[in-house]
Amino acid sequence: MMALFIRDMKLAVRAGGGALIGVLFFTTVVAVVPFGVGPDLNLLSRIGPAIVWIGALLASLLGLDRLFQAERDDGSLDLMLMQETPLVLTVLVKCLAHWTATGLPLVLASPLLGLFMNMNEVAIGAVMLTLLVGSPAITFIGAAGAAVAVTLPRGGLLVSILILPLTVPVLIFGVSASYAAVEDPAPFLPPFAFLAAITLFFAVIGPLGAALALRGSSD
Repeated sequence: MMALFIRDMKLAVRAGGGALIGVLFFTTVVAVVPFGVGPDLNLLSRIGPAIVWIGALLASLLGLDRLFQAERDDGSLDLMLMQETPLVLTVLVKCLAHWTATGLPLVLASPLLGLFMNMNEVAIGAVMLTLLVGSPAITFIGAAGAAVAVTLPRGGLLVSILILPLTVPVLIFGVSASYAAVEDPAPFLPPFAFLAAITLFFAVIGPLGAALALRGSSD
């Protein structure tokens, strides 16, 4: 499993630019917002957590279609299906490697973009924490979509369309928890707990659905 984790991290970084492309796209999405809403610093600080979360969500969708594509192209997907190790566990390790290589850099880049949106220290810390807890759910959801589209030659757009509605609860509770951290009347813990619960839920359902879809695609 450790060898698979390291291998998939290298593939995720090399394929399409990996973390660099994701961070650049993340930066671009956030950077264009001030040009659209104007130079009002108070407005930017109010909408900052939502914009950073939306940018991270869209950047996380990049490369999800290639989660199983390398194995499909070189034939190792058939070996994965026939090995003694449970396929669900293999998919889980691949998801963790993909998130570490492409999702974690987005979390680390969020404080800088928070400063760009004139967010204070508490808001930046809340956004970074919620992204750290919530962004893995996007990868787990994307694994199921990538497995469904693995046999398609150009399934990138299809994967995004399939999983985007399922990621809306992650976005809602991530933004809600971020705003709750800076607004005194709103409690931070309830939306943050829901966000963590969503990630744990999809950590189970996502790899399981992906494993079933991969087995179905091999029939």
